[in-house]
This record gives sequence, structure tokens and C-alpha cells, in this order.
Amino acid sequence: MRHPRIIIASVSLAAVAALGGGITAAAATTSHNTSQPAASQHAAATVRTVQATVGGKTETILVNSQGLPLYYYLNDTAAKSAVTGGLAALWPPLTSASPAATGLTAKLTAVMDIHGDQVAYNGHLLYTFADDQAGQVTGQGVQGFLVATPGLTAITGSAAPAAPAAPAGNPYGY
Repeated sequence: MRHPRIIIASVSLAAVAALGGGITAAAATTSHNTSQPAASQHAAATVRTVQATVGGKTETILVNSQGLPLYYYLNDTAAKSAVTGGLAALWPPLTSASPAATGLTAKLTAVMDIHGDQVAYNGHLLYTFADDQAGQVTGQGVQGFLVATPGLTAITGSAAPAAPAAPAGNPYGY
């Protein structure tokens, strides 16, 4: 009698992280809520600042613990994410029940929303971009997302933040 062969494929965590926005080994092996994207299942998230080139200018931006740039979405409110479905697959939310900040003076909090405990900076919910790598900012101005910076003005309540003015001669806002 012939036995069927079992083929086991392995995928490196680095490849998964590149596609999913930074999955840690713990998140890849332990899943508590399969309805949320794997990248959002972090137990703790650290937000820090780095220098990066954004639209041809060197700026100080916020990044996650893997060095991925963090963004906020113009259509979000301080209490609710408007990022769902396919948009959330491209822009994974940064989640943590107990976010930590390194080198930041403004408020970092966890807001309970459709993504779980989503990390917010000065009231702006934070996301990574699937096409970014550490030290690379490619999502600025794409689909209404803007890079989060330490000077991001605080929002409160449920009103969406006003869109910043686009620089002269650049209709895309970056």
C-alpha cells in the first residue's frame, strides 16, 4: 500500500512581517482572535522617532518597534477607525493593550475599536503601510494616509481631523 506524502512548507517570519506589517514570533504562533489581522495581535507596541525622507525632505517621524513608519488616516476620528476590509489589509492598524513610547512627549494611548486596542498618538489612530520597509516611507499621501510626526496636533471627540494644506505645485499632498 502506498502512503501519500505530506509536504510541509515553511515561511520565514521576515517574509510574513514584510507582507503583514511586522508580525513578531509570539504573534505568529499565538492567535487569540482570528478575525483581526495578525499584525495587530501585538501584546505591546513601542513607538519611537527616527529621521526619514518624506517627500524629498528629512523629517522626524514616528515608527513602530520594527522601524516601520506610522501613519494616521484623515477619515478616522479620535474614537473610531474608518479603515476596514481591503484597506486594513494594506494599512494594518498598530494595536496594543499597553503601548509604550520612547522619546515622545505627547500622549500615546490604546483606543478600543474594531481592530481591538488600537494605538493612538494625540488621538490619531496609527497604521503601518504594507509596501513600507524599515527606514522607507512610501505611503505619504496615499489613500488619505499621512505620516505621523511628533508634532501631530491632538484631536479629541469624534470629529475627523482637517486635511493639511497640500504644498504648492503638488496636488497629491506630499
